Amino acid sequence: LVLEMNQVIIPTYGTMPEQQNLHAPEWVDFDDKPDSLFFKDGQRRIDFVLVYEDESKKMTHKRTDRKKQKRKRQVYESNLINHGLQLEATRSVLDEKLIFVKVHAPWEVLCTYAEVMHIKLPLQHNDLKTRESSFNWFNTLFRVDESIIKPEQEFFTAPFQKEHLSSFYIQDKDTFFNPATRSRIVHFILSRVEYATKNNVKKFGINKLLDTGIYKAAFPLHDSSFRHPSTDPNCPSERYLLYREWAHPKNIFKLQPLDFIRKYYGEKIGIYFAWLGFYTNMLTVAAVVGVGCFLYGCLTKDNCTWSQEVCDPNIGGNIIMCPQCDKACTYWNLTITCESSKKLCIFDSFGTLVFAVFMGIWVTFFLEFWKRRQAELEYEWDTVEYLEQEEQVRPEYEARCTHTVMNEITQVRNILVSDYCYRLLQWLNMNIFLAFPWQILLIIASVVGIIVYRLSVFLVFSATLSQHISGTEAIRKYLTPQTATSVTASLISFVVIMILNIIYEKVAILITDFELPRTQTDYENSLTTKMFLFQFVNYYSSCFYIAFFKGKFVGHPGSPVYWLGKYRNEECDPGGCLLELTTQLAIIVGGKAIWNNIQEVLLPLVKNLIGRYSAAARSEKVVPRWEHDYHLQPIGKLGLFYEYLEMVIQFGFVTLFVASFPLAPLLALINNMLEIRLDAWKLTTQFRRMVPQKAQDIGAWQPILQGIAILAVVTNAMIIAFTSDMIPRLVYYWSFSVPPYGSHSSHTMKGYINSTLSVFNISDFKNASKPFSPWFGNQTTCRQVYRDLRYPPGHQHQYEHNMYYWHVTAAKLAFIIVLEHVIYFVKFIISYVIPDVSQKTKSKVKREKYLTQKLLHENDLKGVKKTMGKTADRIVKGTDSTFQPKDD
Repeated sequence: LVLEMNQVIIPTYGTMPEQQNLHAPEWVDFDDKPDSLFFKDGQRRIDFVLVYEDESKKMTHKRTDRKKQKRKRQVYESNLINHGLQLEATRSVLDEKLIFVKVHAPWEVLCTYAEVMHIKLPLQHNDLKTRESSFNWFNTLFRVDESIIKPEQEFFTAPFQKEHLSSFYIQDKDTFFNPATRSRIVHFILSRVEYATKNNVKKFGINKLLDTGIYKAAFPLHDSSFRHPSTDPNCPSERYLLYREWAHPKNIFKLQPLDFIRKYYGEKIGIYFAWLGFYTNMLTVAAVVGVGCFLYGCLTKDNCTWSQEVCDPNIGGNIIMCPQCDKACTYWNLTITCESSKKLCIFDSFGTLVFAVFMGIWVTFFLEFWKRRQAELEYEWDTVEYLEQEEQVRPEYEARCTHTVMNEITQVRNILVSDYCYRLLQWLNMNIFLAFPWQILLIIASVVGIIVYRLSVFLVFSATLSQHISGTEAIRKYLTPQTATSVTASLISFVVIMILNIIYEKVAILITDFELPRTQTDYENSLTTKMFLFQFVNYYSSCFYIAFFKGKFVGHPGSPVYWLGKYRNEECDPGGCLLELTTQLAIIVGGKAIWNNIQEVLLPLVKNLIGRYSAAARSEKVVPRWEHDYHLQPIGKLGLFYEYLEMVIQFGFVTLFVASFPLAPLLALINNMLEIRLDAWKLTTQFRRMVPQKAQDIGAWQPILQGIAILAVVTNAMIIAFTSDMIPRLVYYWSFSVPPYGSHSSHTMKGYINSTLSVFNISDFKNASKPFSPWFGNQTTCRQVYRDLRYPPGHQHQYEHNMYYWHVTAAKLAFIIVLEHVIYFVKFIISYVIPDVSQKTKSKVKREKYLTQKLLHENDLKGVKKTMGKTADRIVKGTDSTFQPKDD
């Protein structure tokens, strides 16, 4: 059997048998054991389940189509049997149309393919002593009880080889390959078995059969119900333990049983939850500092001099502001913005600067410590050399192979698709000429649309809002035209973002499929890069507009700047656009979290409830485990890709714009604590068991996080410099409040508002922008809403930028350069001081390699000695018989 299987592995995929030679699964009836994970004989474990609809009972396809589908399925199942797998078919208890084909991999098949896939398996117990951490007593308070989930035994491992079978730690052949490894091997075979040949092109793989509807589902089994342990004594009920000790909401403050998660779901799931848990723990520090900065702003807002001047009826009450739009808008009093100026004092304070610097350093610590943690997991989970040894070529890539090349290192011929020039042209064509131009145009169109909405709606709100609001004066203070426009525009922007996400997802998948990456890691990394670029532009474009463009190019009341020759450009609040940026962030982050939870948790729950109640209405019979799992939701081809994307986008909001919203880390911390348990609950209760997959790290997300960390320093420095009012206030305090520019005898913030709001003569209004409303009082001037710092009317350089403006601009540029260089220098020092792999982990890896090689070498020597010993005995016996005298 082993020799036969060695001949049909990967390159040939077997031959297409004739009709009379087709092998069929063994048909059995359900044995009324709902928790059984074995064939009817109770000996052979179910490693995978295939589900199809009986072609003779289908009513939706033509008869010829049904025959073709049946033929392909029969050939596929026959080839599975030819590859050594054992199949057993059972008709559904609830729906007679459904057939469940259970797949079992015998010992010989597991050994053969474990060697092909270079799967690492245990050699002997790990004898390396681990030092107990000084914080171990504290961690035990939050760990899962070891009497419930026992710690995994540690072994030295090596890639499996059948010729060294005796060297491996085999106590029981049935448990040597754990269920996750068995499922992975079977899925490897299922993905490479042929079912048809058309025009000399082989068609193969379970994925294509699922896409064409020949099979309805293919999945490994959960080992029990999540509500109660299995009644089968041979079942460890790991799913039940995971739900009770990990996914249940009561465990929200407990540490995750990462080794147990990895054992049940595989390394790919395990590394995601390890990263998410580590990120959440690091957010605790950032959240504490952020709350401290927020409280500092709350405590000092009453001492905010410029806000007091805005609210003072003798100062702000005497300042008349120019209209914010043409004709329909009227003059207004500065004291209207009193409440918003108080709020602004909370976020636009010295604490914001401290927090921005802290977050620039925090993100470096987070990334560097995660690299160390990731290296530890690579050693503990045997993925240190995974990419070099285990990763196989994607079936879709193999199907389009045209020639091979010699690997210079292994001297093995590797398959390649077409020539490099053709693939390069494919990549350039899809990414440059098709994807990015229309993506950029679509984003620009959506941003311009939101801007036009802001401009037109602000015009309407300014003219009508005050006339239609009925209520107290307090409502008028908070529901200003600026607030109404900002909130509604943010909500519309959020809806547009969600719609564009759907489009971007389909385009990114289409482009990546067309590129045809060689391995699954290459595929996911390529898709990750594209999707993040799309999502980055989609999510952050509105925030970048408010932070760095809104209110920056508006001209002045006598000569405003127009969009599309019609709409007057937006102006910021007298305190700047920082508060509006905070509002935008809060709506997008909060709305995104709510939408994702509805999409990821509520929808699968509703679908499963509908399926469960409809099935219960049809029958009260005992239902087997494979049928229970079939009615759960499929996990999807991209697995945890969307969970990673959701968290990385959140990471961007937490770091890129944290200078405007210091509470972002706290909100992210709360969300992530819930996210861990929701994702765990979703995996253990609502979805079929995923095919366990290997993963060495978090893939392309690591460089993306590093790119965000570098960009965050720039964005936060620019937010403080250009969006907040901190630099103008500092320049006024140190230079323009005292002679020669100011009149105060000492440095002070008094007079700041009066000196920074430029004066405009109302007689200089053009007819196109002159307000309809009559001027009140005997004043002839009004003030500009934004701090444009221009010479007053009557000056020889009237309405041109004054000396204060150039001092502020120079200070802003100097601040950005100094802050960036200081933070980048600190980041470099931290990265240099903290190695990616700890010395302890390096020693463990070297020790394991040494002991593994020594063990295999000693076993080889034992085999040689044993063989040579027998040979020597035979030689000695032969010699003795030759020289022994013959009997007379």
